[in-house]
Amino acid sequence: MTRKELINQIFTKKTFLCVGLDTDIKKIPEHLLKEEDPIFTFNKAIIDATAPYCVAYKPNLAFYESMGVKGWIAFEKTVDYLRKNYPEQFIIADAQHQRDVCPHLLRGNQPRCPHRCSLHGRGQRDTIPPVSRQMGDSLGTHFQQG
Repeated sequence: MTRKELINQIFTKKTFLCVGLDTDIKKIPEHLLKEEDPIFTFNKAIIDATAPYCVAYKPNLAFYESMGVKGWIAFEKTVDYLRKNYPEQFIIADAQHQRDVCPHLLRGNQPRCPHRCSLHGRGQRDTIPPVSRQMGDSLGTHFQQG
């Protein structure tokens, strides 16, 4: 999708709405867990219900990674479904790993992440915190102090 196409969608739909696909297997409705691929089935239902009202989708990769191969297959199927059925939608891959979505912590079998996940993501100070957390603070000043 080009910038011009995205801007056209924003003006056509009169919205900036981006739907996050942070699909946590623990929160999927129970009846969907019987499906062959409950993650994709859930995502497809969300996409079909929201596509007329949004301009973008943002799958959070940590959730898919936390489910191993099945998660990555569901992610690929979700992106393929969007591209085939809703090509006007912008797709954003949210690759930021934070403590609450760290794959190791999501599995619930480790009290701490072996990658030293912190509030700012993997590797503590060697990652960039979300810009929204820096509102009112100069990014340059923040990283000089870091």
